Parts: sequence; C-alpha cells; structure tokens
Amino acid sequence: MAIYLALALITFDRADPGWSHSSASLEIGNSGGRAGAWLADILLYLFGVSAYWWVLLLVYAVIWGYRRLDGSSISDRRPFLVVLAGFVLLLVSSSGFEALRLQSLKVALPLAPGGMIGSVVEQALRANFGFIGATLLLLTLCAIGLSLFTGVSWLRVAEVVGAALEGSFNFARGRWDDWQDRKAGEIAAVEREAIVEAKKVELIDEHEPIRIEPAIADIPKSARVQKEKQVPLFQDLPDTPLPPLKLLDEAPAGTETLSAETLEYTSRLIEKKLGDFGVQVRVLAAYPGPVITRYEVEPAVGVKGSQIMSLAKDLARALSVVSIRVVETIPGKSCMGLEIPNPHRQTVRLSEILSSQTYHDLHAPLSLGL
Repeated sequence: MAIYLALALITFDRADPGWSHSSASLEIGNSGGRAGAWLADILLYLFGVSAYWWVLLLVYAVIWGYRRLDGSSISDRRPFLVVLAGFVLLLVSSSGFEALRLQSLKVALPLAPGGMIGSVVEQALRANFGFIGATLLLLTLCAIGLSLFTGVSWLRVAEVVGAALEGSFNFARGRWDDWQDRKAGEIAAVEREAIVEAKKVELIDEHEPIRIEPAIADIPKSARVQKEKQVPLFQDLPDTPLPPLKLLDEAPAGTETLSAETLEYTSRLIEKKLGDFGVQVRVLAAYPGPVITRYEVEPAVGVKGSQIMSLAKDLARALSVVSIRVVETIPGKSCMGLEIPNPHRQTVRLSEILSSQTYHDLHAPLSLGL
C-alpha cells in the first residue's frame, strides 16, 4: 500500500479524471490506474504536497507490525493511538505551513499548495496570530507532531548534531595543527642541517688534523701457534704440556673500525664541549681500539687536570655516551687521555691474547691474559 500510494502521488497528472474535476481523456497517465488517479487527486486536493506524509504513515505501520523470529517488535512500545495523534497533528500543521509559506511551489496540484485543509488552518492562524506568529506556531506544531509520530527526541537530535559539529571542528583543527607542525618541522630541519654543516666546518676547518693511530687489525702470532699445528701423537699421557690453542675460538676476520672523519669530528666536539664548560684543551691524537678510543688531550696553560676530571660526567652527557674515563698521566707523554666507548663494541678473544707475539715474549713466571 505504501509503494502504491507513493507511485500514485508521484505520477499525478491533471489530465487524468479525478474527484475534483472531470476529463474526457480515456487514457490514464497515473501509474496507479484510475483508482490511483482518484486517490492522488483527493489527497493532494485536501493536503497539498503534505499528502506524502500518508506514505510515511503506511511505512511506519509496516515497521510497527513487524515482528522478530522470537515474536518481539522492532519498534518502540508507544501506543499506536499516540502515533496516530502525532501523525494527524503533523499532517494538519504541515499543510497549514505549506499554504502559509510555500505558495511558490512549482508542483502539479489540483488546488493550491497546502490543499483545502491547509488553506483553512492558514486563514484561522493568520487572522489570530499574524504572519510571523502563525509561522512560529506551525513550525512548533510540526516539531511536536513529528516527535509524537516517529518517537524522535529533539534533545537527542541536538546532541548528535552538536557532537558531529564539534567532532568535525576538532578534526579540522587537528589536521590544521598537524600541517603546521609538519611545516615547522621541515623549516627546523632545514635550519638544523644548515647549523650542523656550519658547525662541522667550524670544528674541522679551524684546526689542524689530529694524528690518528691505525687500529691493530692483524696481531702478530707467536711461534707457539706454528708448533701446535703438529698434533701430539700421545694425548692421554699424565705429563701432557699446556692445552693447545686450538681449543679456543678463533677471532672473526672482519672488524669494524671508526672512520677518520668520525674521529676528527669527535675530537673537535670534545674541544668544543670542554670549551663551553670554560676549559680550553687541544686534542693531539686518537687511538681507536676494539672497545674504546683514547684521545690524547693537551690542556691549555693554566688548566688543571682536576678540572677535566670533574667534568667527566658532564662531557659524557654532552657526547651522548655512557661514561668517559679520564687518564691523568700517560707514561712518556705530557698530555692526558680521554677513553670514550665506541658505538659498537668488539669482542676480544682469549685466543688473540694467548697466541700473540707480545704475550709469548713475556718471561714472567705467571702471565695473565685479561
């Protein structure tokens, strides 16, 4: 019924015979046939475009009568009389508002917009409340009737609309803030790159290059290694010699060493950070090792070694390392040493120590490899 009524109202044609007028045409243009033409003519004559509310009433009747498999309803439990009263109020007030405000509608109607019911309501309210007052009253009655008819809570509608507007505003503001942050980050990144490049040039170009001692990559082997290549014939005698070195794991071939540019930059960074603390020094040489790198530092005139010792933790924090060991005295030299951990620690194998020529040349009664 709802679909049939909607088709009849949509395909209304003034040339079709109807309740409000007669026609000599034998051809019916309404999709609902002669009955649809008469039904559409009556409803549109009485209510105008507001007659479409009847379609909504039939749709609601379908929803109200629908049941789930367990027998429960999918609609609210309001009495149908309340729904019907809300529909009547909505239909009448909507027709009156249409007749009062929507006279310029370009729709094919058997009478004026709002129909006969709307014209009566509009004249009565306009005579008593005026044009503006009648408009406000009809809008209020439409809202009340729609709420009673559909069960819609206008407070809930206001909350949903407000939440949607607030969420849209916050989303737009968040996207704007993110864009501003990205733009500021890009500008800061460009400035930081320029500052870092300038600082690198300042740290490196204004000083003479330091002496970088090459890291020991190949440790000379002792003669014992060559002797032990011949496996003893008798291995289970009680007076066997020292355990052979082949029992120990060999050191890996590839070792990672710090580049000369890194050592040079770290040297200038040490001078810069100590200078920021009021201690002037000059880095003379760098000795990279498997675990730490020792930088030989020459304090300026009037700088005490205790000053550098007291700044060890501050310097470690400035260089982003765990700790720094300060060597106050290096035998045979007049400078101090700073031992800074390497970014990647290398494993020193016991086999490297025991098989080295340095260890073999020691003639002490008991030599320890640590």
